Amino acid sequence: MSGMADLLQHALQHIAVMGAAGKLAFVLLYAACCVAFFPVTPLMLGAGAVFGLWRGFVLVWLGSALGSCAAFLVARHWLRGWVEKRLSGHPKFAAIDAAVSAQGRRVVFLTRLTPLFPFSTLNYAYGVTRVRFRDYAAASGLGMMPGMFLVVYLGAAAGEASRAGQGARARTSLEWAFFAVGLIATVAVVALVGREAKRALDRGTKP
Repeated sequence: MSGMADLLQHALQHIAVMGAAGKLAFVLLYAACCVAFFPVTPLMLGAGAVFGLWRGFVLVWLGSALGSCAAFLVARHWLRGWVEKRLSGHPKFAAIDAAVSAQGRRVVFLTRLTPLFPFSTLNYAYGVTRVRFRDYAAASGLGMMPGMFLVVYLGAAAGEASRAGQGARARTSLEWAFFAVGLIATVAVVALVGREAKRALDRGTKP
């Protein structure tokens, strides 16, 4: 897995100097990793470090939205049998399937908010449920934002520290204080949202 992370980081270094074409390449690379079950955390961190917080977040969100929708469609139209076999031994996903039939968009949104469900697995799992594609795409796109923003934020902070160490203009103490407060607030909000999402999901999937 570490070898794959190193490969992704190497690709990101080349993408960073390609301008607009590089941003498009990043989105496509991220989407491909989602479909292929490759780790995307290094890409999220790298996006924050290379592109900055807001631009990195937008690029990560676009790549994730594209990749999650592609995986959903692959599972629904081409790999349904394989996905159902892979999930047959997981009662947690069986409960989600039952809940989706009644509250599709809400369940998708809640499972994206909590880190208890693996992102790539969920992409394929929802493809074999009864949730409509448009509901899945909308709820998934919104639900994955908080956790994604946190990881990109961490990458942006690491990028700032690295550039300061290489002679770039260092942030003032006040700027770092604001950055730290923002990070702490983001972590707290993501943790709170994830906890509440799990509680709501537990209530919604109980027989």
